[in-house]
Amino acid sequence: MSARVFRGIGVSPGIAVGKALVVEVRRPRIKREPVDPARVPLEISRLRQALEASRRQLLDIQERIAKEVGPQYARIFDAHLLILEDRWLVEEASAAIQAQGVNAEYALQEVLEPVRQAFSRVEDGYLRERRTDVDDVGDRVLRNLLGQRGSVHVEGMRGEAIVFAHDLSPSDTAQLHRDAVLGLVTETGGRTSHSAIMARSLEIPAVVGVEEICAHVVNHETVILDGTEGLVILAPDRETLARFHARKQQLEYVGRALTKLGALPAETQDGYRVRVTANIEFPEELPAVQAHGAEGVGLYRTEFLYLNRPDLPGEEEHFAVYRTVAAEVHPRPTVIRTLDFGGDKLASAIQLAAEENPSLGLRAIRLCLHRPDIFRTQLRAILRASAFGSLRIMYPMISGVAELRAANAILEDVMAELRRQGVAFDPEIQVGAMIETPSAAVTADLLAREVDFFSVGTNDLIQYALAIDRINEQVAYLYEPLHPAVLRMLRGVVSAAHNEGIWISMCGEMASDPLHGLVLVGLGFDELSMTPGAIPLMKRIIRSVTYGQAADVAQRLFGCATAQEVEGLLLLEMRARFPEYFAGDAVPGVVGRPGFP
Repeated sequence: MSARVFRGIGVSPGIAVGKALVVEVRRPRIKREPVDPARVPLEISRLRQALEASRRQLLDIQERIAKEVGPQYARIFDAHLLILEDRWLVEEASAAIQAQGVNAEYALQEVLEPVRQAFSRVEDGYLRERRTDVDDVGDRVLRNLLGQRGSVHVEGMRGEAIVFAHDLSPSDTAQLHRDAVLGLVTETGGRTSHSAIMARSLEIPAVVGVEEICAHVVNHETVILDGTEGLVILAPDRETLARFHARKQQLEYVGRALTKLGALPAETQDGYRVRVTANIEFPEELPAVQAHGAEGVGLYRTEFLYLNRPDLPGEEEHFAVYRTVAAEVHPRPTVIRTLDFGGDKLASAIQLAAEENPSLGLRAIRLCLHRPDIFRTQLRAILRASAFGSLRIMYPMISGVAELRAANAILEDVMAELRRQGVAFDPEIQVGAMIETPSAAVTADLLAREVDFFSVGTNDLIQYALAIDRINEQVAYLYEPLHPAVLRMLRGVVSAAHNEGIWISMCGEMASDPLHGLVLVGLGFDELSMTPGAIPLMKRIIRSVTYGQAADVAQRLFGCATAQEVEGLLLLEMRARFPEYFAGDAVPGVVGRPGFP
């Protein structure tokens, strides 16, 4: 049988060569069963017992993960526990049992399904991946109700298996021990899924989003998995095997070399300094920020505080989290992004009309201006925490000067309130705007007069600029970070920022891709904020060139007419300068893309 090559999304770096094992993820099958009124209390009792058993199981998993790979990764299961411990869940499911006269399994499924669907419709990739958390919790409770064992069975693995599955939940992934499994491949999933995060924490190479690959896999056949480049090769020939064994050794060597760059600045050979910072969500990620040499936190997401709960977080809850981050990162700065999702995610806590297109509706700064009480609570907490470290405030989804001035007016009013109350805060705290709408990019010269800095959120900016729905698989291929229109927008925004004397960062996925390193430096970005694991390689790239060389590369790209031309020229340039990172010839006919050793 000849070798077959499949492409997916590399979410956990590394190369694995082993034997294929297709696992069936056993999801509970539920039927609607009528329940006699006399049995309703028994069904509710069964439900409560299953919820408690599920909670204990997750606590056991959390404890094991904390011991094996660190408490920051065990925090992944906090969201699951919040769902289980939410009174809303048990009350709604119990009410369904009583009102419909049905079994606990069916009632639970009926209650969770609308939540699943709501997350499925979310445009934001990170939030959309939270649907798998709901699935994971629901399946666990259902299995406990049915008296079934875990969904994934890996008996007989002896350290040579590469597991293939349609999908894997975070707790499925947590069951796979590093001494038993060499790699993971799934047909679904994305970079921000908790399963992907768990695979990275366990240091298991993983590729996700490889459509229908399980139908092509033969159990026990030799396979190659490249989690760095998102590549899966079934039944490779001897030459390909030898090439990947050599590549594996090379990546391991390069990885060791890159770790030495952590303490060094991201400075070009002619002295141009670029701050390289980290994107994080939880305080427990701070050890990774320091370990990879980040010069601060360029994007601290705060949405986790609002998820999986029936009420809104209070000021003290906000403050405790922000103070922890500020103190631990100090004297390096931390940029806190204010609430950045729609009111549809807070439906259990606030009353808002349903929206047909939430991504273009009442979200981010628009929601905060619509509900200033929510906004003020968060701003008060950030300002109070600024007394304990170097914090900066960043508004998301700004579309024009009027919105920006309205947000700043609320901020100034909150500052005045804290002064009257004698509460300490940093009166010189920097305030920035995210550039992630075309209107903000076009009016960047006007916005720059109102703030201390810009941060370009390329994920949304690219989507809105190119009119692409990233969820729609039929047009997702048109999502092109290197599109000539995007490059021209970036050049204009950088110029507008510098003309007004403010600094500019990029915090979208584009900043994490080392292929873009030279371009972003050449365009004049002052800061690049990225996944912590991407920092060492980005430092290596920046330290290997002069600013003039980077600017020359960026300028030459403006002569290209298509994204494909831009990427082709850039790949040639990067392979010539960094052949050890940009392989290009690992598999004949497959374009080599960079990864994160």
